[in-house]
Amino acid sequence: MKIVVFGASGKTGSLLVDEALTSGHYVVAYVRKPDSVKSDHPNLKVVAGYLNEKDKLKSVISGSDGCISTLGGASLTKHSREIIEGIDNIVTIMEEEQVKRFIYLSSFGAGDSRKYLPQPFRFLIADVVLHVPLADHNTNESRITKSQLDWTIVRPGGLTNGAKTDNLKHGCEMTKVKGSISISRANVADFLLDQVSNNGYSNKSVWLYE
Repeated sequence: MKIVVFGASGKTGSLLVDEALTSGHYVVAYVRKPDSVKSDHPNLKVVAGYLNEKDKLKSVISGSDGCISTLGGASLTKHSREIIEGIDNIVTIMEEEQVKRFIYLSSFGAGDSRKYLPQPFRFLIADVVLHVPLADHNTNESRITKSQLDWTIVRPGGLTNGAKTDNLKHGCEMTKVKGSISISRANVADFLLDQVSNNGYSNKSVWLYE
């Protein structure tokens, strides 16, 4: 498949790019700075651009089999307007170009998964520490779920640098978690990639942790 990755230079995005290339896919990494992508592979194309450059976005999205966003803001206190507007642009162009499959990396605590968190984590994490990033995810999720795309929203727990394992818990039904929840970025990257061709969570928001 031809897969477009937004946020390819981030910790999870870079693992996703490597995983996709290892699996035999053709990857287009859309980033602000081309030298931020460390992978070197004949099936990798790095495109430098901003999320408000609609013509560039169209050029990479057109003809692809799916897009994955691992975009995330750099601040816990300031809203990521660039990313919010960028997700809107990506979704709009995907609709125009008839590229249906969109995988969005969100976070546990966004949307209805907030009430799955136990106290005091719900208050400390969702309502205080991650209040702004989760609000941005909620805005992006709302845009995505109202679109005409075949979308999947992935909400992992706290991200770690651990190795990829088979020890995953995921679902979209009501759940109650106990204590802190975490998952390795390697596992998240693998799960994101699998969703492009797996329609089990089509038009659903899925929680994910180890």
